Amino acid sequence: MSHGAERLELASRVEEKNGTLLVTLHPDYTVYGVPNGGYLQCVIVQVVRHHLGRDGDVLALSTNFISAPSLGVGEAEVEVVKQGRRVSFLRVRLRVDGRVVTDSLVTWGTLDEVPARYQYSAPPALSPPESCPPAPRAEGMTLHDALDLRVDPSQGRWWEEADPTKGFHDTWLARRDGAQEWDTLSLFFAADCLWPATVPLGSSGWVPTLQLTTYLRQRPRGQWLRARQRCEVVVGESVDERCELFDERGVLVAVSQQLALVRFPDGESS
Repeated sequence: MSHGAERLELASRVEEKNGTLLVTLHPDYTVYGVPNGGYLQCVIVQVVRHHLGRDGDVLALSTNFISAPSLGVGEAEVEVVKQGRRVSFLRVRLRVDGRVVTDSLVTWGTLDEVPARYQYSAPPALSPPESCPPAPRAEGMTLHDALDLRVDPSQGRWWEEADPTKGFHDTWLARRDGAQEWDTLSLFFAADCLWPATVPLGSSGWVPTLQLTTYLRQRPRGQWLRARQRCEVVVGESVDERCELFDERGVLVAVSQQLALVRFPDGESS
């Protein structure tokens, strides 16, 4: 599989200079020139890893997107709220051009390497990836160059044919950044990289994220993820959207929930 973007681990790396944590927001992970929210969460994960300097995992990450950051160098501020034996809690702020652009709460611990005792959500039934055509791409969305997105033909051309009853879509996704498999860092990107679930409803444009919370549940296995993106509710000018990610074993490996702004061509929310 050919590379379509800078490898995510490199595009989200952190450097320390004179005691300051510096990040460089990369142009390969943007939506119309603005860094993607899932990519920004990867940057935050890297900040936490660098700051703690020890083995472990980000189990939960909740981010408020205060303003749209520009590309280039930013600074990260880390506050350890509580450091425990099993779980630690941190707060991370990213600043670009002197202003806070994201404010995040982080739960740090260790992912359990045991099968799930109970899993309510089931992976979507999709044709094999090789039987599914690529998802549509919009000019100016560089984040999709980092992905191999496939849509099941049985779901129809939901990006062209609006259906007021269908606020969801199911998708295959693999990496196109030089990595062969998903890992715990890239899951944060995968949890916020898909077409909005409002598109099948007929929404126009992208949906700017106000708040995004991502949970990691298990370490992923394999090259392909099956994703279900759905609207929980659309009210006024906002949508509550959920993404569930399943690895090749059918294991639920990550879940995200976000509050985002949304527009429809008629100027109404529904």
